[in-house]
Amino acid sequence: MTTTTLAVLVPLLPFLGAVAGLLLGRTAPGFVRPLAVLPALASLVLAVTVAVHQGGGLPIDSHTELTPTGSVPIELGLHIDGFAALVAVLVGVVATCVQIYSTGYLHDDPRYPSYAALVSLFTSAMLLVVYSGDLMVLLVGWEIMGICSYFLVGHYWETPEARAASLKAFLVTKLGDVPFLIGLFALATDAGSFRITRVLGAVASGGLHHPTVVALLLLAGVAGKSALFPLHTWLPDAMAGPTPVSALIHAATMVAAGIYFVARLLPVFQASAAAMVVLAVMAGVTMVGSGLAALAQDDIKRVLAYSTIGQLGYMAGALAVGDRGAAVFHLLAHGAFKALLFLAAGVIIHASGTNSLAAMSRMKDLRIRVPDAFWTMTVALLALAAIPPFSGFFSKEAVLGAAEHVATGHTEQAPGASGWIVLVTGLVTAVLTAAYATRLWLLAFRGHGAEAPDHGRQPVTMTAVLWVLAIPSLAFGLAFGPLPDWFDGRDLTPVLTTSVLGTGLALVGGIVTYGAWRHTTALAARVPLGAVAAHPDADAGRVEAEAIASHEPVYGDIAQAPDPADPGRLLLGPLHRHAAAGFHLDAVYSVLFVRPVQAGASLVRFLDREVVDTYVRGAGALPRWLGTAVRRAQTGNVQTYVSALLAGTVVLVVAALLVATGA
Repeated sequence: MTTTTLAVLVPLLPFLGAVAGLLLGRTAPGFVRPLAVLPALASLVLAVTVAVHQGGGLPIDSHTELTPTGSVPIELGLHIDGFAALVAVLVGVVATCVQIYSTGYLHDDPRYPSYAALVSLFTSAMLLVVYSGDLMVLLVGWEIMGICSYFLVGHYWETPEARAASLKAFLVTKLGDVPFLIGLFALATDAGSFRITRVLGAVASGGLHHPTVVALLLLAGVAGKSALFPLHTWLPDAMAGPTPVSALIHAATMVAAGIYFVARLLPVFQASAAAMVVLAVMAGVTMVGSGLAALAQDDIKRVLAYSTIGQLGYMAGALAVGDRGAAVFHLLAHGAFKALLFLAAGVIIHASGTNSLAAMSRMKDLRIRVPDAFWTMTVALLALAAIPPFSGFFSKEAVLGAAEHVATGHTEQAPGASGWIVLVTGLVTAVLTAAYATRLWLLAFRGHGAEAPDHGRQPVTMTAVLWVLAIPSLAFGLAFGPLPDWFDGRDLTPVLTTSVLGTGLALVGGIVTYGAWRHTTALAARVPLGAVAAHPDADAGRVEAEAIASHEPVYGDIAQAPDPADPGRLLLGPLHRHAAAGFHLDAVYSVLFVRPVQAGASLVRFLDREVVDTYVRGAGALPRWLGTAVRRAQTGNVQTYVSALLAGTVVLVVAALLVATGA
C-alpha cells in the first residue's frame, strides 16, 4: 500500500467511524465504544507510518481535480511535509486519548453515542486540514470543525450556559470566517490556483498583487479559529462543554488549525511587513491579556482556557517573526501538556461528581484523593511554566530565541518591530504564566475550601491516559535537535540570553505567587471568612481591621465563598475585578455590535409591522369594503331585484333620450 493511500485513510477512518457510530448508536449500543476508539487508534497508527515514510524529506504531493470549474480549479490533493506529518501524529494521539478517556468520563451519559461520533468527525476534519493540499478542501475541514464545536460545546444543552457558549463559539468564529473566505478567493485569484504549492510559488515569484489586504483578511479567520485577540472571547465560555472536548479543542484541533494555516502559508504573510506587525501586536496583546485574566479566574477550566489563549499567542508570535519551526514546535509540545492539564482537571471534576465544583476556591485535599491527577498535573504545569527540562521550556525558548534574533537584526525574515513586540510581551507573559500555574497548583492541591464528596476511585481509562500524556510533557522538548530536519532546517536550540531571562522570570513569578499565597493564607486564618466573602476585592489589611472591629460572623456556606487565600487577588490588586471579567471585552462588543444589531432588528420589525403591514392591510381593505357593499345588495328578494332592474331600465332609457335630443 502506497504512502498516498495510507495518508488518505488517516482522515477517512475517523469519518467512517463517525458515520457508523451515528447509525448504530441506538440499534447496537455495544458497538459505540469500539467505533469511537478503534478508528482513532488506527488513524494514529497510519499517521505515524506516514510520518516515518515522509521522514522529514521531500513533501508527499498528490492531486486530482474534483470537477471542472471553468476558471480556478479545485483539487482533492495531499501536501504532506515534515511538520504536517508531525501535527497529524499529535492530532491522532490526543484524539485517541480523548476517546479512551471519554469512555469512562461519560460512561453513564445517554448522549454518549452522538458525542463520540462528533468527536470522530471533529478529528477527521482536523486531519483533513492538516493533510490537504488545496485551500478549498482545507476550508471544508475548517468549517466542519466549526459546526462540530457548536454541537460538542453545547452537549449539555439543558443548561443555559452550554447553549449560550455553543452559540457564541459558532458566531464569533463565523465572524472571522467571512473575511477569511474572501481572502482565500483573492489569494487564489492572484495565484490562479487553490493548490497550496502553486500559491506559494506565485508568492515567491512576486505574483501576489495585494499581499497586505489578503493577509489581513486571512488573519481575521485565524483570529477567530485560534482565539487570538480580538476574537478570543468565545474560548473561555466554551468550557461549558464536557472536559474531554475542551482537551481536544485546546490541544490538537480547532485552535491549532489557525496557527497551522499561517505556518502552512507563512510566505503569504511575510510578503507584507504590515501584516507581520499586525500579527505581532495580536500575539502580544493575546499573551499579556490572557495571562492577567488567567491569574484572576476561579474556575480551573477557565484558567486553562486563558492559558491556551496565551500559548496560542506564543505560537502566533513565532509566526510573526517568521519562524514556523518554533511555532510548530511549541504547538506540538503545548498539545501534549495542555491535553494532560484538561484531562487531569476532568479527573478532579469527575471525583467531585459535578462540574460546579471546578472552582479552585472549593477544593481541598485533592492531592491525596486523586494522586494520579496531582502528579501528572504537576508535570504539565511545570511544562506550561517553561521550567527546564520539561517540554514547554524548550519550545517556548525557541519562540523567544527567534524573536530575539529578529529584534537584534541577526535575521531579516520579519520586521524588527515584530521581534521587539514578541520578545518583550513574551518575557512578561513568562512571569504571568508561572504565576497562574503556581496559583492553580496551590489552590487545587493545597487549598482550604470545603471538602467535596468523594465519588470513589476513577476509571483506569481516565487515569492511564494521564500517564501516557505525561511522557511527552516531560520529554518531548528534548527533541529540539532532530526536529529542524522536519521543518525548515532552522536551529531550535535554546538561546542562552532568552533561556536565562525566561527561566529567571518564570521562577520569580512562581516564587512571588507562593509568597503571596503564604501571606493570604496566614491572613485568612485571622480574618472571619464572611468578611473576605463580602468584600472579595477589598484590601486584605483593611478587611482584617474592619472584621475585627465589627465582629462580622463567619460566612454561612464555605462552599459558596471565594478562597480568602487566593494570591491572585493580592497580586492583581484593583485590576483583579477587571481581569476576572476578561477586561469587559464582552461588554464592549455588546455595546459596539450586539446592541446596534438588536436595535436595527427592532427597527426592521417596527417598519414591517407598522408600515409595510399597514399598506398591505390598506390594499386589502378597499376590496373588502366593496365586497361588503355588494353583499348588502344581495338580499335574495325577487321583488327587489325586479324593481332594481326596472329602475335601471328607466334610467338607461332616459339617458338614451337625453343623448338623442342633444344630438
